[in-house]
Amino acid sequence: MDTVAAPKRAWLKAYRDAVSLPVTTLVAELRDLLGARLVAYLGSVKETRAVRQWADGSREPSAATVTRLRDAYQIAVLLAAQEPRGVVQAWFQGMNPELDDVSPARLLREGPREDAGRRVSAAARSFAATGQ
Repeated sequence: MDTVAAPKRAWLKAYRDAVSLPVTTLVAELRDLLGARLVAYLGSVKETRAVRQWADGSREPSAATVTRLRDAYQIAVLLAAQEPRGVVQAWFQGMNPELDDVSPARLLREGPREDAGRRVSAAARSFAATGQ
């Protein structure tokens, strides 16, 4: 097995799923990976009820929120392929030295969309490759 190609395939599959899943499925799967509170934080809502409503289709997140959630999903799926759910959640919430000690979740939520997604993705690939 090609050890370089396997992570690349995993990353490409995560990307494909992130851009093609319906929002309801995306939110439900992201909630399973990260928990409702972290998804609510990423979505800039105060209550987890909004996350449940996004998942069941009774409420729609804004386009900007969907973009952030798609980025978070891609990254979470990549990390979850190698790490337990708890590690993935901790990675999103903890200070990250590759992100100037800002948590990936905070950067995705508050940072400029293009820059934040790119920087958090790079930090995730580094963590997946080295475990650090």
